[in-house]
Amino acid sequence: MVEVKLSKPAGDRVYSTRNALPGGVRAEVSTLLNLRLADAIDLSGQAKQAHWNVKGPHFIALHHLFDEVYHAIVGHVDLLAERVVQLGGVAAGTVRLAAAHSTLTEYPRDAVGGTEHVNALASALAEFGAHMRETNSAVVGLRDEDTADICTEISRSVDKHLWMVEAHVQSRTNPQGLTTTSWRRNDGDAAGPEPLPGRTA
Repeated sequence: MVEVKLSKPAGDRVYSTRNALPGGVRAEVSTLLNLRLADAIDLSGQAKQAHWNVKGPHFIALHHLFDEVYHAIVGHVDLLAERVVQLGGVAAGTVRLAAAHSTLTEYPRDAVGGTEHVNALASALAEFGAHMRETNSAVVGLRDEDTADICTEISRSVDKHLWMVEAHVQSRTNPQGLTTTSWRRNDGDAAGPEPLPGRTA
């Protein structure tokens, strides 16, 4: 299970608002959403990194797919940031704040072939999706159903794009695709696929 870290990337400032949620709940939810905002900004950059740098025989299909993922994530960035502000918080949306507070694994700078980029981006999407579900559970516990609805919308979209990306490395003989760390291999697309290990809690 992914641990939700409660650092405060935008400080503790919460403005007065006529929003009916208690101030303490609004502050805690804003903190959680700012962490996911940092992740989403990071993830959007990772999708663009894949979009710009992918090479190989499936270049054009992956180039377009990675751009589609990027545009979807940018939409999630806006949803998260605007919800923080609706709750009276301050959206921590600069690139420097995102870099300081993102919980995602760093994207591999040496990824070249389509398989490497597919596995790297699939891992990032899966990681972000797991964090969104954890945040959703925390927000439900705080009785903020509206924010929970946003978290559900985002995690459902991430699942869709994870499916579309992972499909490029799945086959009848390799139904689960490559390992989440296989992009670290130096032989690019020449390597055969390895089974994806089961997730552990």
